[in-house]
Amino acid sequence: MTDYSTELERLRNGELQTLRIPKEDFLEFRKILIEQEDFKHFRGTAYHHGLTEYEYTEQPSK
Repeated sequence: MTDYSTELERLRNGELQTLRIPKEDFLEFRKILIEQEDFKHFRGTAYHHGLTEYEYTEQPSK
């Protein structure tokens, strides 16, 4: 399984533009995501077949 903590850090630092999460990993990923201090800066977009793509934004969501 992917080390999503490391992948979130890479996204945060600009090493990645987007992070793609397949449906089967989403619940495990979500646990890691909500533990992040700046989790409101990660914006997810859902696509067909359960794929979700995340990007890091400068402004937090409301």
